[in-house]
Amino acid sequence: MKGYTLMKDFNRTERGYTLIEILVVLTVIGILFGAGFVGYRDFSRRQALAGAVKLVNGDLRVAQQNALSGTKPTGAACGGTQTLSGYYFRVVSTTRYQVQAFCSGGSITTNDVNMPPNITISTPSPNPILFKVLGMGTNIPAGGASITLTQGFTGQTQVISIGSGGDIK
Repeated sequence: MKGYTLMKDFNRTERGYTLIEILVVLTVIGILFGAGFVGYRDFSRRQALAGAVKLVNGDLRVAQQNALSGTKPTGAACGGTQTLSGYYFRVVSTTRYQVQAFCSGGSITTNDVNMPPNITISTPSPNPILFKVLGMGTNIPAGGASITLTQGFTGQTQVISIGSGGDIK
């Protein structure tokens, strides 16, 4: 009877994975996950910089459009008989800029923006950039002005160019 039991155990096939097979699979999964994570991190950083460029571009265009159309914001400085001279795009610091309406009674900040984390904005020359009313141009010299956005941990930069006629690229 004992011999039969041994023979039965010997012929029995076990189903499952060995420790080596499990470790190989886990190693391959770890390598694939690591490569995918690095690619995703780089992609999300590039998108953060591209998003900041779009934000600044949009605010430049809004300032330009409001100046061209002569749109005055509400407030004591621009209300009543006060005349609108234009809209300023002012870089306050490397992490903040403002859009301001400039009227004969003073200026009103229409948009105060903090840059996304780890992204800085350069100070253009001239600072502030003035978009004058009714197509009267800008205060930008003939060579144009540029605003550079830099991402801190990657060092990547993107440049926004503004021509003397107000064209934004």
